Amino acid sequence: VPKYGTLIAPQLNALNHQHFFSMRLDMSVDGQNNSVYEVNTEAEPRGPKNPHGNAHFATRTLLRTESEAQRIIDPLAGRHWLVTNPSVKNYLGQEVAYKLIPGENVLPFAHPDASVMKRAAFMTKHLWVTPYEPQEMTTTGDYPTQHPGGAGLPAYTSADRDVVDRDIVVWYTFGHHHIPRLEDWPIMPAAHIGFSLKPVGF
Repeated sequence: VPKYGTLIAPQLNALNHQHFFSMRLDMSVDGQNNSVYEVNTEAEPRGPKNPHGNAHFATRTLLRTESEAQRIIDPLAGRHWLVTNPSVKNYLGQEVAYKLIPGENVLPFAHPDASVMKRAAFMTKHLWVTPYEPQEMTTTGDYPTQHPGGAGLPAYTSADRDVVDRDIVVWYTFGHHHIPRLEDWPIMPAAHIGFSLKPVGF
């Protein structure tokens, strides 16, 4: 029985592996000066405010710098992110926004010292936010198979720039975790993965 894969035919081992994708979202929500909030849901403790024990509420946290905006999904908190325009309000006085909702996702299982982790360090976080810079176009830098590590998003964010009320770029990383099945051979069926962007408050 293979330890690192699945026996899918006699003497044929399909190795466990992962597929990672990164989307560069050059946001402009009703203008260029945008901010990003992380939204988590919490249960209200049982008491006078929650006599039936079923109330819960969402908390918003402003991500102020590039280091604060390096985030990981948390489905147990219903975590999502809002890209807002603080200067544009709807008729209720609320900021207009787009909601980034994670779909299927995972973190890499490669060892931190593996070459793939050094060259594709964007995989270590699901969300990155940077100020717009025209030369910052790729998550891994211009030469991902040739640099020793640290290029791309780690280098872009090393200065820990401010990302509040600015022209920003949101980078979303999502990974497909593939433990092969017998049904994946000889032709693997299609696998679907992604995320959602939904308008909020328009």
